[in-house]
Amino acid sequence: MAKQTPADALASIEEAVRRYPDGASAQEVLRSLAGPIPLRTLQYRLKSLVDRKRLVMDGEGRWARYRISPGAAAIPPAEVAARPEAEPPAIPLSEAGASIRDYVQRALEARKPVGYDRKFLDRYRPNDSFYLTEEDRAHLAAIGRSQIAEQPAGTYAMQILNRLLIDLAWNSSRLEGNTYSLLDTKRLIELGEEAEGRAHLEAQMILNHKDAIEFLVSAADEIGFNRYTILNLHALLANNLLADPTAAGRLRYIAVGIERSAFHPLEVPQLVEETFDQILATAAAIIDPFEQAFFVMVQLPYLQPFDDGNKRVSRLAANIPLIKRNLSPLSFADVPRATYMEAVLGVYELNKIDLLKDVFIWAYERSAARYAAVRQSLGEPDPFRLRYREQFRELIADLVRARVSRRDAAARIAAWSTREISQDDRQRFGEIVEAELTSLHEGNFARYRIRPSEFAAWRQVWEAK
Repeated sequence: MAKQTPADALASIEEAVRRYPDGASAQEVLRSLAGPIPLRTLQYRLKSLVDRKRLVMDGEGRWARYRISPGAAAIPPAEVAARPEAEPPAIPLSEAGASIRDYVQRALEARKPVGYDRKFLDRYRPNDSFYLTEEDRAHLAAIGRSQIAEQPAGTYAMQILNRLLIDLAWNSSRLEGNTYSLLDTKRLIELGEEAEGRAHLEAQMILNHKDAIEFLVSAADEIGFNRYTILNLHALLANNLLADPTAAGRLRYIAVGIERSAFHPLEVPQLVEETFDQILATAAAIIDPFEQAFFVMVQLPYLQPFDDGNKRVSRLAANIPLIKRNLSPLSFADVPRATYMEAVLGVYELNKIDLLKDVFIWAYERSAARYAAVRQSLGEPDPFRLRYREQFRELIADLVRARVSRRDAAARIAAWSTREISQDDRQRFGEIVEAELTSLHEGNFARYRIRPSEFAAWRQVWEAK
């Protein structure tokens, strides 16, 4: 049952906003209220009032300002109370996780300033040390199995790619403060349409996630915990979002700070690089895919190896072992942003992983249930397509890069099939290739390892009359 917000609480927030004709920040609203409430609670109530069209939100994240909706008159408290306030799902916390949350919720001046502690990484020994217990790992393996584990790497993620692109791009961006809705994200990814009233950087962030996810899935047999993968992953996620464009895909050599945190990251560039390589080597040596995934979610953001985007890199990097092993991916569906941020702060300031582990396990349970349902709705994969998976990818990529027109496609497909495909399978193989070419669009061409520029050039020829 949806939680009912006290009528006077919402009415007092509206009254506070009315005192700022040009709009009020959350902090200004907080200072204007008669009694203290947690900032997180205020943010949910502000969102509730925006959803009910009582308030208008301008901007996003910490720059958001709220103003009274045009024509919105004061409403009786009884009517306000009758409208349920949407609350995020509550993640069950362990005792240790709750203790971490309580600490990082203290005022900043009440928390001890700390720097990067290399010993936190040095103490970890792959396959001897574990962040996840044996019971945790067994549980995650049981719910994450896709029933196609013997197929080539990335098969499962490819089957659910359209859904994964939207889910993971939206949720990971949302955890960064992006205000796009799920429907806005779907429209942007599938149709290229930006949402009205939203900053261009929000669309860029989501499209960068799309490119990064497609990179991981299309190159599933090549990616790993190595410089090639992680640096390119950052380059894709940071594209057109950094003050210094050359910092995309490059380890940082400047000092960075963490907002609202007592943690001061490592500053010496040589040590950043050395520690980054140690993290990758350690992660690559871990056998269990879930331990690998969680390890990078802990250690990569803690190091802050890039100028910005470190948490984004860690969330997508956590999916590398899951994609490669054909396990259910982790899309962070329904994870409350505040809880996630508190969990990350617990790693930064205390070197304690319990709260982040609570978040990780809860999020994976929800993701696995979601994709099990998606997988069931898709039915069994076509054995023919699986058998000729590499041939389909090779030929379609060649046709696109060669900018083959509709008129010439059939002959090129037939000639290639005669050389590479057994006689009994040529006709069906050719029919599938023709169907795939016809259905190629900007949301699915990455599965064939085609670059955007190659797709755009081919599309002009393909659509020409």
